[in-house]
Amino acid sequence: MARIGGPTAFPRPSMIVRPPQHWLFMVFTWRGSVLSSILPRLGLNLAFALLVVALHGWFEGFGLHLSIGPFSLMGIALAIFLGFRNNTSYDRFWEARKLCGGVMVHTRSLLRQAIAMTGRAPDDARIVHFAALLQAFAFALKHQLRQTDPAADLARLLPAPLAARLAAAQFVPAMLLRELGLWLAEERAAGRLSDILWQSLDANLDRLSDILGSCERIASTPLPYAYSVLLHRTIYLYCSLLPLGLVDSIGLLTPLISVFVAYTFMALESIAGELETPFGTEPNDLALDAICRTVERTLLEMTDAPQLPPPLQPDAQYILR
Repeated sequence: MARIGGPTAFPRPSMIVRPPQHWLFMVFTWRGSVLSSILPRLGLNLAFALLVVALHGWFEGFGLHLSIGPFSLMGIALAIFLGFRNNTSYDRFWEARKLCGGVMVHTRSLLRQAIAMTGRAPDDARIVHFAALLQAFAFALKHQLRQTDPAADLARLLPAPLAARLAAAQFVPAMLLRELGLWLAEERAAGRLSDILWQSLDANLDRLSDILGSCERIASTPLPYAYSVLLHRTIYLYCSLLPLGLVDSIGLLTPLISVFVAYTFMALESIAGELETPFGTEPNDLALDAICRTVERTLLEMTDAPQLPPPLQPDAQYILR
């Protein structure tokens, strides 16, 4: 059974991790912002605003005037609506992060209990196998949430026959929970676990099962589509019409103010879209690779492994995989 190996060959999530910055540098930060993804849309807004300024005199000839008043009222309502959307998306992101932390907590607890309550040495083959099943659960959960193939990680962590059998399963994390339960049942049958101790370990397995179900709920239940469409349409209609309301009052400054307002609303919508799917592949999603590597390292150390894989670090672009 291979216990240490290289990274998987599947698409990897990423998370922006930057050290604290001076306020002036943060104003001009490009990496880690959503500006690159909305820049074309801001360009269209700028072009339309310039067109409105250029044709302002022609509009006045037809007696067409738009007051900024309706746009102010609409902007306040839109900001409240957008704030609610961002809060909802961040709640999903934070819940997902707590669930990933729960995987680390309960896998550590299970391994600690298995070592202490069975009386086996930390490097005993049975304990090492139990730790490998726990590591495989963390990686399999990651792959299920990202809809990628767990076969390489299973082959790296588990004996070949077991890895091949689990790789063919549709719900690999649930099957690994079954294997963990069978391990506990074997220790109980061998007299190494009393009924009370077995129940204690099984309770931690139940918590891992709860985490699995909660992660599946987040991954399979996005925010209602109609809700997202309504907000998206309102933002782009508002940003498109805003230059018409600004040109009479601020004239040549219309393109600058229009693009600034559009940046605020479009960026907030883009961030909310990323946070809505915390297990996705956007730059601000959870760094599941780093979390799984931490689980692997801590469980290996608890089994007195002679060598640990290195922790994942942010790259030159401040991306933590």
